[in-house]
Amino acid sequence: MSETAERYNAKVNEQKWQKIWDETDAFQTDMQTKKPTYYTLDMFPYPSGKLHMGHVRNYTITDVIARFKKSQGYEVLHPMGWDAFGLPAENAALDRGLHPKAWTYSNIASMREQCKMLGWSFDWEKEFATCDVDYYHQQQRLFLDFLKQGIAYQREAEVNWDPVDHCVLANEEVVDGKGWRSGALVERRKLKQWFFNITRYADELLDGLKTLNEWPEKVVTMQENWIGKSTGLRFWFPLQTKIAAHDKIEVFTTRPDTIFGASFVALSAGHPLSIELAKNNKDIQNFIDECAKGGTAAADIETAEKKGIDTGLRVPHPFIPDHFLPVWIANFVLMGYGTGAVFGCPAHDQRDLDFARKYNLSVKAVVVPQGVTELVIQEDAFTGDGLIVNSEFLNGLTIAEAKKTIIAKFEAINQGKAETQYRLRDWGVSRQRYWGCPIPIVHCPNCGPVPVPDHHLPITLPEDVEFDRPGNPLDRHPTWKHVSCPTCGTNATRETDTMATFVDSSWYFARFIDPSNNETLFDKELVNKWLPVDQYVGGVEHAVLHLLYARFFTRALRDCGYLDLDEPFKRLFTQGMITHQTFQDQNGKWVYPTEIKKNDAGKWVMIEDESPVTVGDVIKMSKSKKNTVDPQEIIDAYGADAARLFVMSDSPPEKDLEWTSGGIDGAWRFVNRVHRLVHEGLALYLPVREPKPETFSDEALTLRKTAHRSLAAYTESLERFQFNAGIARLREFANAISGFKAQSFDQKWALNEALLLLVQMINPLMPHLAEELWQAMGRTQLLVNTPWPKTDPALAKKDTVTMGIQVNGKLRATITMPTGTEPKIVEETALSHESILPWLQDKQIKKVVVVPDRIVNVVVA
Repeated sequence: MSETAERYNAKVNEQKWQKIWDETDAFQTDMQTKKPTYYTLDMFPYPSGKLHMGHVRNYTITDVIARFKKSQGYEVLHPMGWDAFGLPAENAALDRGLHPKAWTYSNIASMREQCKMLGWSFDWEKEFATCDVDYYHQQQRLFLDFLKQGIAYQREAEVNWDPVDHCVLANEEVVDGKGWRSGALVERRKLKQWFFNITRYADELLDGLKTLNEWPEKVVTMQENWIGKSTGLRFWFPLQTKIAAHDKIEVFTTRPDTIFGASFVALSAGHPLSIELAKNNKDIQNFIDECAKGGTAAADIETAEKKGIDTGLRVPHPFIPDHFLPVWIANFVLMGYGTGAVFGCPAHDQRDLDFARKYNLSVKAVVVPQGVTELVIQEDAFTGDGLIVNSEFLNGLTIAEAKKTIIAKFEAINQGKAETQYRLRDWGVSRQRYWGCPIPIVHCPNCGPVPVPDHHLPITLPEDVEFDRPGNPLDRHPTWKHVSCPTCGTNATRETDTMATFVDSSWYFARFIDPSNNETLFDKELVNKWLPVDQYVGGVEHAVLHLLYARFFTRALRDCGYLDLDEPFKRLFTQGMITHQTFQDQNGKWVYPTEIKKNDAGKWVMIEDESPVTVGDVIKMSKSKKNTVDPQEIIDAYGADAARLFVMSDSPPEKDLEWTSGGIDGAWRFVNRVHRLVHEGLALYLPVREPKPETFSDEALTLRKTAHRSLAAYTESLERFQFNAGIARLREFANAISGFKAQSFDQKWALNEALLLLVQMINPLMPHLAEELWQAMGRTQLLVNTPWPKTDPALAKKDTVTMGIQVNGKLRATITMPTGTEPKIVEETALSHESILPWLQDKQIKKVVVVPDRIVNVVVA
């Protein structure tokens, strides 16, 4: 470490200012404030025990914004909490012999200290964990309110079952047909589950997306696709012979225009008719059992091999006399989508085509591209736009026209009707595990499911549970599950399922506003005052589920009378990932960056024995690939401010950031450079309240213009989340200061002003260094409580502007003019420009439009 680096002691200074902020309650929010409010929030973390560099980037983004907005005069709410329930804690209990509660709270304590070491401006008075009894007590109340409103209900459903973790998995937790944590092949089972009626809000959630104009477009699109509103046709094929209670097969399709290309009807393995047929057919029963071994995730179904079994049933085609379609049971049809039955048109659906080729079913094209009369289908289904063929009364129509015509035809013969459906399904919230919020229901043999009365809440988790084997310990607890029915007093049992952790994170943003309220979820007036969250920051991987559930919860809370708004998050920002080079030793094992070095020949080798190392791809930091960097090591070596600066400076925050040793070294050098600039200028400092000179030399005026232009540009970059561009401007400003020689009074005054502005500008990014330098410059008020500096418009105004010259709307040249030049002079300069003259030759100038300081548009004929 150089002599200069040693002069700035990051460790000592950072601890000093963290202690002062803590002692002065610098970040405690006045919830009753009369000032304008600003609520900035991170997606709160799971307490795994250790921060990673992704956390550092994410939470530094919100911290920069929180500090910036505070200095602009807002009362800022910037809370932190812990998404603390979930299966990982139970797995840790199994692996380590610890109780999930002890493991979780120990991790929280460790991560809280790491957060404080990075100087993040969290209001720790608002902190809570979702496993706190106070929190899940209110969540149980909320569940019972949802039950009263019909938003929560119980029904039997086909679910993904992990046979190792003995737990239901959401579709998103099934990867390649296996449990995301256990790796076990997932099975389909029918279980009684608790659901939230999110589909009740499908149209409202869809329409609400139109109001979210400060959300990334890709997130809005992903939610639109997830809700998946589609208009189609529900119709039925009559069965020639009634089977038990079944006399027809109902299907729903968004492509009724392809009905003349139908070659089969397919039922799901869970369809009531399939189950009825299996009673007397062992082969069908075996096939249904085989289907039960697969998951219900759409992605897995799409990629899995298409399989089926012919039931032997045949149904008549609705419009082709004496033509019958075979009825199959297929593994790619799910009971939870549509009616659990489809008609297959192989020529125009790839899934149907794969199935038809496997079982030699007919393939007839009924849609062709414009200008084509016949289409032969080979390996790929034709799913594009076109005209209808081979379809009798539909021939020659467009797809849209054919849909309208065929729906009208079905309705005319009373065999179907138009219907709107959604891809969105009700949210199953039951999880067969211990470490979660208990569902406040008692199952009585006489009364059925009975809500637990409010005065019996909270239903707390028992601590004397056994984790000696997989499965839900609550199911086998000797006493906890056995209670009396609240209604009739009969011996009954508690619900042993706990709520999905997505429930915990669907309303926490509102609880942060009033986290100590144990009478209700929160104070309605306060929540209406502070919500929606002004700035929400988190990973794009939560674009659908968490964000959709939070939007649903906000509406459900509204309908239960808890608040008066529809959307929880006004502005959303999805940050990029932290990436790093990967390395493997000569045996192919992944190794940490700290285990390797470059030898004299510039080759990567192991530090231990100098054996060769293979350099791999730059990918997201991952524990399994060992391409991680420990934030603690960075803080110890460089300090928190250098780490904060680096994660914000090397790429736009929405893009991935590659971690490099050169990058963090560069950030550390800049920390020291600013420290040196200020301390070198201390000898030239004038008294703090020295009057401003009446005139300035050209040199001093130039520095003042640079300072105020830098301030204006930097302020704008913070508003726009263009942090890397703002930091580049900071570096340019520091260069200008570094090259300035102050000798006269006005020059010293200008330098003093520039250094004060520089320290205030770095404050959101490098707050410890900023506070230290602010104090060294004789300022007594904490910088964290100091207003953001004001830009002098006269100094910030540019002396010249670059203006484009367009001819008939196309840019042909640019000119640089003094700011505010008269339009007539701008026009004359533009028309005489050598690059413009060729475009005016032999042309008549009809009009010249000059937009001052912006552009010149020449219209010629």
